[in-house]
Amino acid sequence: MKARSLFYYIILFAMTAPLAGKAQQERDLGLQDAVQLAKQYNRTLKANALDISIATEQVRIAKSLSLPAAQLGAQYLHYFALPTFFGLGATGNTSKVPYDRFGGRDQFSGVISASYPLYNPVAAPTRRVAQLQEQVSQVMYRQSAINVAADVQQTYLGILVLAERLKLQQESLLRNEKALADARSLLAQGRGLRVDTLRAYTAVENLKPDMLKLNYAIETGKQQLITLMGMDSLTQITLTDSLVANTPIAIPSENELYEQALRQRPDLQALLLQQQMSEQQTVLAKAARLPVVSAVGQYQLQTQARKFDFVNANWPSTSFAGAQVVLPLFTGFSNQAKIRQAEYAHDQSGIRITEAQQALKTMVKQVIANLKETHDRLQTQLKVKETALLGYDIVQYRYAKGVTSRLDLTDAELALTAAQLNYLEAVFDYRSAAIELARTSGNEGLIK
Repeated sequence: MKARSLFYYIILFAMTAPLAGKAQQERDLGLQDAVQLAKQYNRTLKANALDISIATEQVRIAKSLSLPAAQLGAQYLHYFALPTFFGLGATGNTSKVPYDRFGGRDQFSGVISASYPLYNPVAAPTRRVAQLQEQVSQVMYRQSAINVAADVQQTYLGILVLAERLKLQQESLLRNEKALADARSLLAQGRGLRVDTLRAYTAVENLKPDMLKLNYAIETGKQQLITLMGMDSLTQITLTDSLVANTPIAIPSENELYEQALRQRPDLQALLLQQQMSEQQTVLAKAARLPVVSAVGQYQLQTQARKFDFVNANWPSTSFAGAQVVLPLFTGFSNQAKIRQAEYAHDQSGIRITEAQQALKTMVKQVIANLKETHDRLQTQLKVKETALLGYDIVQYRYAKGVTSRLDLTDAELALTAAQLNYLEAVFDYRSAAIELARTSGNEGLIK
């Protein structure tokens, strides 16, 4: 039994070892690498790329309306009674049209036909609509790339903030554990109060759940980042960049940002293209009322045989060529409805463009205001953090000399932790505002 159990354990280990190895895949990841990986492997972008391919094939379909078409057909029939021909023979009743049956029970025919549109008023607007749709797919892909790049940067920076907060909480925990040890020592010596020990113990225990919460939040954020990059969910990543506020970003004026966004934002370009599509839809609906002229031709072979003996049968051929004109006379008022529908769509596109431009003005004002506010707050919080650190060092020195109380040291520690957390929040908000500036202007590049 022991040998059998050992054998099962070996088999189980052999089966799970590859999975364990896969689960332990680790990758160092910088912010630039994360953005590039997302652009290559993000599943949303892959789906949007397929939209471009679909639109490209639709252009080919539209172009086929102006190209010749050829068909090859064949037909075999077996008659259980010989084919009937009226006007021949005698039926025994002069009041009825006579008929007779003759020919072969097995019939076969083959046809090659071709047509070429000499004049098709629908072809040109259909092709232009398809080409505009292809352009819409391309600009919407660019918009998705901008959004994905911004989401990756936001997620990456959010993980860095959580990691820095966890680091600060660990430092705060060490300080509070040291304070707890000092309080217990003083209490044992009869030089301290029990309430100081209880206060220090409470501060230590309050930090532990927050650290656990931060660890879970970091893991969740990494999983979101992995999903955005289109990587395997079992991959382990280590972020190599740090959360720092680099050189201040040049803040454009509202007019400069607005004009740049009008030129570069793919979603606004898509609205303009959709308006052009609605114009072409009107032309297409009107063209459907015009005649279609085509050149047609056909070559046909047909035969009849008895007992499936087509080899020894006659194969007469028939061929013709000519022109065909098709003029729609009445379509149940559908053409008039399509024309009005296209005109309504054109008016709707104009309203949406105006609304988008007005919303863009509000967005521009908000983005610039956020960038200025976060920059000023960042500078202020940097000074507050430096001041809080200096204050804590002074109080700690005074406490070591017995000049100040434990309560003053606790207050200084809390003030230092709050100042450090506020500075982290200010850095994140500033870099997030810079990301939104790039998104608003239609830039998919990396914001440093």
